Amino acid sequence: MGSESVAQLSNNLLYTAMAVYAAAMYCYAAELAFGPRVRRGSDTLAAVGASSGAPPSYDDEGTPVEQGADPTGRSERLGRIAVSLTALAFGLHLASVVARGVSAGRVPWGNMFEFSVTGALAVTGVFLVLLSRREIRYLGVFVMLPVLLTLGLAVAVLYTESTQLVPALKSVWLVIHVSAAIIASGILTIGFAQTICYLVQDRRERVPADRRAASFMDRLPAAAVLDRSAYKMHAFAFPIWTFAVIAGAIWAENAWGRYWGWDPKETWAFITWMVYAIYLHARATAGWRGRKAAYVALLGYATFLFNYLVVNIWLVGFHSYAQVG
Repeated sequence: MGSESVAQLSNNLLYTAMAVYAAAMYCYAAELAFGPRVRRGSDTLAAVGASSGAPPSYDDEGTPVEQGADPTGRSERLGRIAVSLTALAFGLHLASVVARGVSAGRVPWGNMFEFSVTGALAVTGVFLVLLSRREIRYLGVFVMLPVLLTLGLAVAVLYTESTQLVPALKSVWLVIHVSAAIIASGILTIGFAQTICYLVQDRRERVPADRRAASFMDRLPAAAVLDRSAYKMHAFAFPIWTFAVIAGAIWAENAWGRYWGWDPKETWAFITWMVYAIYLHARATAGWRGRKAAYVALLGYATFLFNYLVVNIWLVGFHSYAQVG
């Protein structure tokens, strides 16, 4: 099979993966819409005891939790189908990335299209790993949506034919530096989704329970749990992003004879690092919790997106090879 045929296979696999991702997102959304409401608080113990005599379950903060009735099991089936579709889409997505690399005879992240596709793969991969360790299915919609948006942007705007690398990219540091950045981007995106959910949930919890309108957010954990989970994701991603910045500096010295030149991409990668460093430092030393810390985390992700979209596409520098086409 020729390289052009393999490249076309890669594209077809990617389109199929996008369709399956969309179906998974629909199932996650349906599970949230039809799923039982989660009740929290001191009155939950009595409600649980009265309903079944079974001991209550607790969330990560030790708060009693009871799932409302789901006599048909519809929401649970939808959730399981969603996870299965996510795993299938990930497999198709991974096969597309591998085929792209085979068609070009190199690692498949040498331009904006490939970085976007591989970055979206990393987001799904991180989500699936987390699903195997804890119950975070509630994040499904908030993960599938950015994955689909990224892939849509990649195929509609950023698409580039499978070609050889420019000389500056022909280095082992392409594998080391960019793979670390891709992994960090996947984890940061999960943290971003949890931060958004936290802000919405925290706003709802400020309203007295008897005046609070029913919402799919009732199926999500308490705001404090979401806040802590987002912090863990950011704390996990930060050293990986740090390594990516350092590896990029070493690569720059090999390619251009200097470790740092305040190129736009270098500058914004450092700004992203600084904002997340401030976020983690504030939580560790100043005792920041809740909304103030969440806003700093959102600022960090905004600088990451600016680096990914604006700097890569419109600003000219040593990284101009990353531009569209």
